[in-house]
Amino acid sequence: MNAILPNPMFEATRLTREGRLAEASALLQRLLRGEAPAATAATTPQDIGAPVSGRLPRMIDVDPETGEASGPAPAPEPRTATAGRWSTAGLGTATMPQMPDALRGLLDQFNQGGLAQGLGGLPQGSIARAAEPLPDGAQFVAGSFSSDAGRRGYKLYIPGIHRGEAVPLVVMLHGCTQSPDDFAAGTRMNALAEEHGILVLYPAQPSSANAQKCWNWFSPGDQRRNEGEPSLIAGMTRQVMREHAVDPRRVYVAGLSAGGAAAAIMGQAYPDLYAAVGVHSGLACGAARDLPSAFAAMRQGATTAPLRAGDTQRVIPTIVFHADRDTTVHPRNGDQVIMQSGAAAASRFQVEIQRGQVVGGHAYSRTLHANAAGQTVLEQWLVHGGGHAWSGGSPAGSYTDPRGPDASREMLRFFLEHSQSATAS
Repeated sequence: MNAILPNPMFEATRLTREGRLAEASALLQRLLRGEAPAATAATTPQDIGAPVSGRLPRMIDVDPETGEASGPAPAPEPRTATAGRWSTAGLGTATMPQMPDALRGLLDQFNQGGLAQGLGGLPQGSIARAAEPLPDGAQFVAGSFSSDAGRRGYKLYIPGIHRGEAVPLVVMLHGCTQSPDDFAAGTRMNALAEEHGILVLYPAQPSSANAQKCWNWFSPGDQRRNEGEPSLIAGMTRQVMREHAVDPRRVYVAGLSAGGAAAAIMGQAYPDLYAAVGVHSGLACGAARDLPSAFAAMRQGATTAPLRAGDTQRVIPTIVFHADRDTTVHPRNGDQVIMQSGAAAASRFQVEIQRGQVVGGHAYSRTLHANAAGQTVLEQWLVHGGGHAWSGGSPAGSYTDPRGPDASREMLRFFLEHSQSATAS
């Protein structure tokens, strides 16, 4: 299905693709203020009918059942001083980085207008499939967390072998359009929880926060400690730690795509809470600050200067999975996650590169960065021939590539090799 965007939106995206970010930002600001956009070059019928993949950058995910973009969004209601986040009141002459809510609204409109695209024939599974029966004694329970920043639901997996002793906790952040159940099915992390006796927490991003249920990794207000979505995810993590027997030294966070970008943010913002981070097909913390830079980062990696180790001077133990044929989030972003996590000691690492092949599946390269004690603190997997999907995942969930190395098992193995030196706050 071809996606047709309103001409101003199309023009803003074209400018972004060409690297003319200042012009794209100016056009989006005029749209936010309700001003008529400047005249743009006419779009021919042939251009309009061309496949979007040849003209526009892809959003992070699409409909997991159809693999198609949604139809054009309904025209927004006229914007008034009481029109919620679409209101122009209070925007004034603010620059794009100062308008995360407005940018979020624009991203929603882009998503609903069909900018998102399929994943090149990768098996998507079916989120409508009946859930598999739980092992004896296991629980997959729903809960929620609320704070001044808002409210988020979650699912928590408690393995049947859990007997109340303090165990590790893994926080799993889904990608766009996904849900906790879908992500759990695709990653098979609950099966690994049974093997290792760990708890797995799946925060849920509602469509009220993002039309495609993406974590808002591109918004500055959702990239900092004790603000926005990071505060909600951290608060939810601590709530589960209080209510269940969790070893505070062994708490970890991982995610896919937008969830991977959010996991990178959590590692930078809360190094005292999460002992290690897993980023699958994601982006570094601060890779984008607004909509144009988000598109640019997804297309070619961050081009500005967000690649810093936040406020911490410590190495963030991190494992990265990315495929070299990912046309949704450029694999350079995986390199940048590793650079960011190890910035505090990059020159002191011992680096080893290993190569392998999944039987009947993809080849891969695995790069290990070890500290002076010989412990691997950064690990990067590059899956050759794979796309934008969870490597080694199950077709029972969306956005999985069963032909790749088992990302879930390797991430958990890496996590359990790392623990905090002191109790998390």
